[in-house]
Amino acid sequence: LSLLREMPGAGVQPNEYSYNAAISACEKGGRWEEALSLLREMPAAGLTPNVISYNAAISACEKASRCNEALSLFDEMLAAGVKPDVTSYNAAISACEKAGRCDEALSLLREMPGAGVQPNEYSYNAAISACEKGGRWEEALSLLREMPAAGLTPNVISYNAAISACEKASRCNEALSLFDEMLAAGVKPDVTSYNAAISACEKAGRCDEALSLLREM
Repeated sequence: LSLLREMPGAGVQPNEYSYNAAISACEKGGRWEEALSLLREMPAAGLTPNVISYNAAISACEKASRCNEALSLFDEMLAAGVKPDVTSYNAAISACEKAGRCDEALSLLREMPGAGVQPNEYSYNAAISACEKGGRWEEALSLLREMPAAGLTPNVISYNAAISACEKASRCNEALSLFDEMLAAGVKPDVTSYNAAISACEKAGRCDEALSLLREM
């Protein structure tokens, strides 16, 4: 930011790249308000924010759990005729996931193909996690099942979110089935996978299976 502020005094006019780099620095530093302020400065400096500018600002809001601001920026870029890319959608979906706004996360995921944007693993993982937080285990499973048809391979994050969704809904059989499925698919479980599976067994009163999973770790 200091370098950006120095530029005019040194007779150097900042361009879009200068602002984008500074907005991205704010995003990485968790300074969402400054990221927004820089985005707002660009037109006054004769510059038009592009998809990179918006993505960095949306991501800054998402990281700071400012869902309303992230979605407002997403709508603003559309209104400005700036075409969102997969990064834009992923940041917006993740902002909804963090805020527990499952319907909006799913709506954004469903919009992507029609907007000419191919969802990736991150898109699906964030949407599955949003279902998990919203207590919608069946939709979490449905999204996991969609991934191969979309040319995507579920990873440990995908399975963990789906197993956690089943665990929260006290669906032990489904949680353990998913745990076995990930092993069969060659996806290595991590501590989150085991914890969710053990917790599902605990809720179902299945002590032997919980202890067996603990011993496997």
